[in-house]
Amino acid sequence: MAEPVLSISGIEKTFHGESESCPALSGVSFDIAAEEIVCIMGPSGCGKSTLLRIIGGLEHADTGSIHGISGPTGEGASAAMIFQDHALFPWLSVEENIIYGLRLSAQKVPDIEVQRRVDALLSLIHLTSFARSLPHELSGGMKQRVSVARALAIRPSILLMDEPFSALDIFARGELEDEILRIRQELKTTILMVTHNPEEAVYIADRIIILSERPGVVAGIVTVPLPHPRSPADPDFIRIREEVAGRVKGKNVVRCGIQHE
Repeated sequence: MAEPVLSISGIEKTFHGESESCPALSGVSFDIAAEEIVCIMGPSGCGKSTLLRIIGGLEHADTGSIHGISGPTGEGASAAMIFQDHALFPWLSVEENIIYGLRLSAQKVPDIEVQRRVDALLSLIHLTSFARSLPHELSGGMKQRVSVARALAIRPSILLMDEPFSALDIFARGELEDEILRIRQELKTTILMVTHNPEEAVYIADRIIILSERPGVVAGIVTVPLPHPRSPADPDFIRIREEVAGRVKGKNVVRCGIQHE
């Protein structure tokens, strides 16, 4: 693998409740190279989203280190996060929602550059004609495209995505998977994404990190050597998909009183 732009080393996390503690992650380590798309998979409750939130700075690990992502005012690779819900402001237009992400960032971006970036992103996600539309006027897939554009506005080196397409129908999900591949190609963005869907992971990922049941550890890493575009009907695609699905399957997850994904 090429020189990593993100290194996760020995991440451990335990959630503490009133009557019990629940270990979520135990010694998770892996690297990601520049421009890679890496998917994280594992049984429900194994700590996938918790790990992503730790990498994005929204949770603190008990032990371990992350190298390659700086703080909000530091130097180094920046990260932006996209959640399952588009989280758009309903009273702001598509254009204003994208601008909002830039205004919140620590970057000092001149107004003329803000508008240039927004116009370029609207073109990139094919929503230029909807720039003045409000979120309620958009389909679910269009809303999530705006969410992606808002994250890309700060020009992150790494895009973190937590099951961003899970609420969409199969056709909208397929369109956005292709959009992510196109965006990676055009913007050279590194992407780390959590998904429950083996077919989605094999369709877009260069590698798939599989976590074990809670507490999550790296149980395996599957490389997907297929060129893009990939066909789910390809025998090699089916073989890798079944391998991934088989590795994810296991015993029922031991549930703790504290619910974290």
